Amino acid sequence: MTWDNIKSLTPGLLIVSVIVLAAQFVSDHYGAPAMLLALLFGIALHFVSEQDRPKPGIALASRSILRFGVALLGLRISTDLALSLGLDVLIMIVIVIVATILFGLLCARFFGFRQKFAFLSAGSVAICGASAAMAISAILPKDERTDERLVFTVVGVTILSTIAMILYPVLAAQLGFSDFETGIFLGATIHDVAQVVGAGFSVGPETGEVATIVKLVRVAMLAPVIIVATLILRQAPQEGPEPVERQPLIPVFVIGFFGLLLVNSMGWIPTAVSDLAGDVSRWALLAAIAGVGLKTSLKDVLDVGGAAIGLLVAETIFIAMLVIIFLF
Repeated sequence: MTWDNIKSLTPGLLIVSVIVLAAQFVSDHYGAPAMLLALLFGIALHFVSEQDRPKPGIALASRSILRFGVALLGLRISTDLALSLGLDVLIMIVIVIVATILFGLLCARFFGFRQKFAFLSAGSVAICGASAAMAISAILPKDERTDERLVFTVVGVTILSTIAMILYPVLAAQLGFSDFETGIFLGATIHDVAQVVGAGFSVGPETGEVATIVKLVRVAMLAPVIIVATLILRQAPQEGPEPVERQPLIPVFVIGFFGLLLVNSMGWIPTAVSDLAGDVSRWALLAAIAGVGLKTSLKDVLDVGGAAIGLLVAETIFIAMLVIIFLF
């Protein structure tokens, strides 16, 4: 990287950094989700991205830094952690994820959407909320509404996840679930990791630990889902007259995710390094969503419409009902 490259990236990266620090500060002091705050602060400063100087740095944050953050998620998971749940729970998680994505794709036509938004929303609900939405968006063909669909999905799943964090522990108690079953229910249904941890440990330590492990297994499913989606997209007919950039067979950040997961499963990574990587990943994803917010106008987000809310809510209810059926 040359000095000229660094100078061109600096203005945008400085703006992104200020947004990330502000979002984390407000989150630490008032408890609001940092990811949602970074997104909203970015949208509020959208006018900045219309100038030429910050554009390269903002683009780097919303693409390359995003992929780096997703790859680092691999260090949060190991095969031993997943196997501790038992084979039946692992099979349930896989079935629930696949079924939720298929449900979203089938419902898309009813709500008036094409398959791209359906896959984006269903994948974020099925796997890991905002992080999954950003990773999936990175491999979907780009058009003029790519960023606004992503922003709407991130806002929607974050709000729904926060509501679920409050309501689902009460629902689990009413259904008579044990601490272990409650952990499975919370980890398999709430969209974002932070809300899963908050809901689980509000019930008790055992529930919190089980919920966190289940959630991390869902996160691990992000890479296989992206690989399958990439293979399908490579075979799909092109939409529109403009040529679409052909995706690599396996995106580099997915290879990085699997590689780090494998290394962590071998026990070669000290816990301190794994914890540090988790923190770096979180900051990278915050920077990425701040960059996406900067590139998106509030008017465009509002144009997505109420049908998109209906689709997200339907997918959220579907995954919750499916897990409840499995637990009964």
